[in-house]
Amino acid sequence: MIDCGPSSLAGSAIPGYWRAAACRAQTGHRRRSRAMIVLGLTLVTTSDDSHPGSTGPPDEEERHRLTTLSGLAALSLDALSSVAYGPEAIVVVLVAAGTAGLAYTLPVTYAIVILLAVLVISYRQVIEAFPGGGGAYAVAKTHLGKMPSLTAAGSLIVDYVLNAAVGVSAGVAALTSAFPKLYGDTVPICLIVLALITAANLWGVAEAARLFIVPTLAFIFAIAMVIVSGLVHSHPVIAPPSHLPSVASSIGILLLLRAFASGCSALTGVEAIANAVPSFRKPRVKHAQNTEAWLGALLGVMLIGLAVLIKKYHITPDPRETVLAQLAAAGLGKGIVFYFVQLITTVLLALAANTSFGGLPVLASLLARDNYLPHLFFLRADRQVHRYGVVVLAVFAAILLVIARGNTQRLVPLFAIGVFVGFTLSQAGMVRHWRQGRQPGWEWRATINGLGAVLTLAAFAVELVSKFTEGAWLVAIVIPLLVLMFSRVHTTYAKIGRLLELGKLPPRPEQIGALVVVPVGGMSRLTQEGISAALSLGDEVLAVTVCYNDPDDEAMDSRLRQQWDEWDPGVPLVTLHTSHRSLGPPIVEYLTDLEADDKYHRIVVLIPEVQPARPWQRILHNQRGFVLDRAIQHGTTNVVICRLHFQLANWPQPEPGGAG
Repeated sequence: MIDCGPSSLAGSAIPGYWRAAACRAQTGHRRRSRAMIVLGLTLVTTSDDSHPGSTGPPDEEERHRLTTLSGLAALSLDALSSVAYGPEAIVVVLVAAGTAGLAYTLPVTYAIVILLAVLVISYRQVIEAFPGGGGAYAVAKTHLGKMPSLTAAGSLIVDYVLNAAVGVSAGVAALTSAFPKLYGDTVPICLIVLALITAANLWGVAEAARLFIVPTLAFIFAIAMVIVSGLVHSHPVIAPPSHLPSVASSIGILLLLRAFASGCSALTGVEAIANAVPSFRKPRVKHAQNTEAWLGALLGVMLIGLAVLIKKYHITPDPRETVLAQLAAAGLGKGIVFYFVQLITTVLLALAANTSFGGLPVLASLLARDNYLPHLFFLRADRQVHRYGVVVLAVFAAILLVIARGNTQRLVPLFAIGVFVGFTLSQAGMVRHWRQGRQPGWEWRATINGLGAVLTLAAFAVELVSKFTEGAWLVAIVIPLLVLMFSRVHTTYAKIGRLLELGKLPPRPEQIGALVVVPVGGMSRLTQEGISAALSLGDEVLAVTVCYNDPDDEAMDSRLRQQWDEWDPGVPLVTLHTSHRSLGPPIVEYLTDLEADDKYHRIVVLIPEVQPARPWQRILHNQRGFVLDRAIQHGTTNVVICRLHFQLANWPQPEPGGAG
């Protein structure tokens, strides 16, 4: 059974935007009465979801892309805002060893910054080697093979979704801490914030980035004030509370590794720029590399500066006050500047979710291009937005927020684990990249990437083990399930491609004799249009109507036959009698008998339908076409279904007193 209806062909676009448009016609009062049906594949370009280069002048498209500054605002918020919880994550682990443990805050931070430098250098090389974007996925696909690349993609998708949820929940948590009366509305507020960020990204990547430039620069300025003022003062303006354990524990390598792994949560988001290279203006590689360098420099300076202050002022975790808030109070006091720092931190934590909206849709588009996700993720809207990726990300982030009730601590154990998988695979892939190319200086580049792979793998192992019972087991399950889904989608597309023989020259077209069957329910202009279209399609046309064993229905059938004979369209009308009030089964049974006779090379069922002028008007029309479509799909073997949608609003009004 071949179904050329829109329900079966919509969404079957493949890269290049070939869309199946078989057996469908739109008609109006200025169109010819003879319907033109095109069987095959039609190149479709629209102003809504079109190929990136198919609409609009080039300079207009570039205007909607990212510069270095807007790229820093759009794609670096996750990493930059992580200084609000990254250093605290280190302190929370080390404080278990008392004063001696806190003394290792700065060395652990140095180790994290060294890893940050390695990652920045690596991802600058990734940007140059893979300007099409994709980051770890693109590197693993080229140099490590199918399964590692899909694992990298699955881990990044998990991390992007979690990052969006964590960013929103953390920002709202800061807000409800300042205004406790809002605590009971945490989930609705989270969903509202997420909806606003989603709307901004659907508006356009560059437009959304411009909204974030000012708060990003304000946050960088605020952290700079905290660091500078803290370094200038020999004593804290306001002494931080001390919560050291009464008995200090010994410091072991496992404790330091746990602190290192926890502090590496500050590195999430470093890969987002490499994933979204196509979103930058030309020269895309240069803009993306500059953005990556600025991100690394700013993040490294802020992490070291805050670690120095933590050691200087002996900052310890306080459930009522964050480490960053304690540092701000110690260096600035609790005046207006202190509240400015807290406010802008709240804003940046919420906006950090935008990193996911910049990276995941591009990654999903690359997966769709490679047939691992539905092809609709490859489509772009007017402002170069991968709208389907944006919407799917928002939906899953919203689900997480609802399940976790907006509680950041329920999400944090899942956070940052997936990204280390991508880090490790990307580093390992770049080692092979340098070894294969063997360009001048490849040895030291491969050494840096190899060191990065070892460090990120160690961080992943420690993070997974230490957080396994806190929810990390869920990530360990979800990533393989995503890889399985990618493989199934790819297998399905491969099967469809073989059946359609995509890319191959088909046999020459030939004219095949066809019988066109038109279901009719009464006399109308819609019946006339359907019969006219059928006569233009097939060698033989039959009209069929269903009559139930009921006196009223039999009277209506008699009236229809009388009108049909008076109209005399040259098409026989077949009445199918049935005792059950069901439209589909008698028609399916009739079509099955026609197939069994094997008299016709092709049987086409043409279903004329009214296209409502407004979406809400669909409920005013019967679902006859849908019912027949479903019944014929499931009950026949090789029947072609053509559903013709006629725009009733465009038909000319009948003359007063006319037949109508």
